[in-house]
Amino acid sequence: MSSPVIDVDRTAVLVIDMQNDFVEEGAPLEFPEGRRVVPAIQKVLGAARSRKMPVLHAAHVHRPGGADMGVHRELYPPVAAGEALVDGERGAEIHPGLTPLPGEPVIKKHRYNAFYATDLELILRGLGVETVVLTGMTTECCVLGTARGALERGFRSVVVSDACASCDYPDLGAGPMPAAEMHLAALRVMALTSSQLIATGEFLARLS
Repeated sequence: MSSPVIDVDRTAVLVIDMQNDFVEEGAPLEFPEGRRVVPAIQKVLGAARSRKMPVLHAAHVHRPGGADMGVHRELYPPVAAGEALVDGERGAEIHPGLTPLPGEPVIKKHRYNAFYATDLELILRGLGVETVVLTGMTTECCVLGTARGALERGFRSVVVSDACASCDYPDLGAGPMPAAEMHLAALRVMALTSSQLIATGEFLARLS
């Protein structure tokens, strides 16, 4: 796809799933790669906030008791056990290094796609947003799912490639894949099917 044009009046930044249960050392669903992209996301947020661009955060949470878990109960044992991503508990909150500022919405989602069964689309439409800049994790799961959701709702998406992170995949029948390889694979899929890719430095340059 062609190089993105960042129109600050029609663009919002979305930080996906940068929560304590994913980011903190020793967390139940720890992805060490997530900590490594915190500085890049901070740069994106700093630039967006300085230009009064809308900033939103998505947080994957489930109600105590798990009535909204669905198949996630079978996929993630710590979630099924009520040990992670419990709405209202500290683990489900946004990591302190990326704390939302007053007025920045936190979209509580129960599936990978931040548009599914949330008010994200309503908020973006109300703000006049046409393009969503995606950061966070994991690249192949919730970032990709949200990029696809944006496409299906008529939004353009820009993925900040070095402000997203993946995780190591074990061999579950198709062979293992390290985080770096999974990250690149997901970026390639999004570049072809839904999104424009941009690095943090280029994003900053296109706003200046």
